Amino acid sequence: MTAASEWRAERNGRSRARLERSLPALFPAPVLQHALSRPLTPPTPRLAVESYWRNHVLRADRLARALAARSGQPEGWTWRLGSEKGSGLAATFRMPPSPYREPAHARGPGHCCICGQPIFRFGWHKDLWGTGTPNKNARWHSACVTAWKFWVAPSDQVKVLKAHQRHRCAASGKRLLKTAEVDHRTPLYRVWREDRDAAWPTLLAYWGAPNLQVVNRVVHVEKCGAEASERALQRRSFVSDNPLDTEADAMMLFSTSA
Repeated sequence: MTAASEWRAERNGRSRARLERSLPALFPAPVLQHALSRPLTPPTPRLAVESYWRNHVLRADRLARALAARSGQPEGWTWRLGSEKGSGLAATFRMPPSPYREPAHARGPGHCCICGQPIFRFGWHKDLWGTGTPNKNARWHSACVTAWKFWVAPSDQVKVLKAHQRHRCAASGKRLLKTAEVDHRTPLYRVWREDRDAAWPTLLAYWGAPNLQVVNRVVHVEKCGAEASERALQRRSFVSDNPLDTEADAMMLFSTSA
């Protein structure tokens, strides 16, 4: 064995022993199986759960949206933008709406600020241990952490999405190249303009896997060009309908609300 292999074997032996000492009587079997198959074994149950969801991004996305559907849209909530510190509002429509991060709708300690559901041991979304009370020291499900990162930076998961599409371009059907890029099927500016009144759990799908595709770069460039032309046409139409406004005013408006 090389020095690196010896170090890994020794390190994994210590981590596995520590993990087994910390495991409760009940623990999700797929998570434990995943942890023990890692090149570097997670030394604690919480790290095992986090590693599981990091390596199952699309599953985390589905779960987070299902939990949001269980919570439902808070009464009186509407999708708004804002830049005030502590408001919980996103400054741009490119960020997914998150009503439970807003102080008026937050459910307090022990509830996920993304989906609104209770959080239990190790950041898990179900009370497998029968405690009956959420973990009041937690604010995120481990799955929701992974889902949120996926929603705000889907390009980081291009390999996962390529495999999901069987390495075929979603637009042309051709083989995906190394330069292929992640794209939103329905542009987010159009979601903000046309669908902002949709129910919140429904809105989340526009940031999740149902609205994401990997396309070859040439296809993506053409699609972005068509979308840019559409927005320019909308700006000109807005100016013609509002003659007191200038082109610069229209561009400023559409940069945040189109």
